[in-house]
Amino acid sequence: MAADAAEEIRGTARGNAPVPLSVLDLVTVGAGRTATEALRTGVDIARLAENRGFHRYWVAEHHSMPGVASSSPAVILAHLAAHTERIRLGSGGVMLPNHAPLVIAEQFGTLEAMAPGRVDLGLGRAPGTDGATAAALRRTDRLNEGADDFPQQLAELIRFLDDDFPDGHPYGRIHAVPGPVQATSPGGVQSTHRPPVWLLGSSGFSARLAGTLGLPFAFAHHFSAQNTVPALDLYRDSFRPSAVLDAPYALIGVSALATDDEKEARRQVLAAALNMVRLRTGRPGLVPTPEEAEAYDFSPMEEEFVRSWNANVVHGTADEVRSGLDYLQKRTGADELMITANAHGGDVRLRSYELIADAYGLPAA
Repeated sequence: MAADAAEEIRGTARGNAPVPLSVLDLVTVGAGRTATEALRTGVDIARLAENRGFHRYWVAEHHSMPGVASSSPAVILAHLAAHTERIRLGSGGVMLPNHAPLVIAEQFGTLEAMAPGRVDLGLGRAPGTDGATAAALRRTDRLNEGADDFPQQLAELIRFLDDDFPDGHPYGRIHAVPGPVQATSPGGVQSTHRPPVWLLGSSGFSARLAGTLGLPFAFAHHFSAQNTVPALDLYRDSFRPSAVLDAPYALIGVSALATDDEKEARRQVLAAALNMVRLRTGRPGLVPTPEEAEAYDFSPMEEEFVRSWNANVVHGTADEVRSGLDYLQKRTGADELMITANAHGGDVRLRSYELIADAYGLPAA
């Protein structure tokens, strides 16, 4: 890695924010909307985030979910690279067991060539979908093997990214292109820089691995809030300085939605919660409208799920969201907050990021 790797990882807090603020996008598709519209909204959000000083914009990998259009993060990131100039772009994350390490190295080497010095490679070990879809992606039913092999897959991917397999290794003559091999070839002028690798997680496994390897860590607080503090403690306790970082750096993904009216925020998060109810009960679909959610007859079990789910969604007016984010950052000690706004309409999501930027006094470009 280049000497400035830590500078790429560690963002700068802007305005009155306690830590750098970033964006996690699931490219959600609402009922009555199209994937085309959702992807256009993603561009609008990325541009707003860039203009208002958010540090990075990540896209998550999910499959076989009608309401989530982010099945191909590398493709989306290439599109975003063409529509932005400064903001960091990355995966939050690519699910490593779903792909051959060489393929990921080639994809992100290509992204690095498109947007030099502003690409992040976030990696997860979960499938990002149900078991049957994971089996179709991997063309195997041995799904546990993929998760168990994650450290070995990670090591192989990093070798491809750095182009440094040892002599005699079966892959020693294989090169991820674009990549460092183009710098060492006769006449080569390509930079040897490659995207920083992040480990993502919702439990202790990746927290410990990231700490042991001295890598930055991203925790999915937005769907595993009960594990956030234990996982971050484990990451910090197991951290060993590396060529990448001399001290731990952890961000957390946070579900947050700000609206001009508190009541509207409650309506929007109810719709997002109904979407999760359907997903968790094997009925994934498009994100419902607030009107559909208000008319839905929730069972007692579903009502309890909604209460539990929305308790971890920071929502309300801009000031209320700012207060909630400040409290969460102080409680967890997170070095960065990565905000995901789940709502039916892209206009609502875009407005939420604008309100949060205003609440923290983030500068307008």
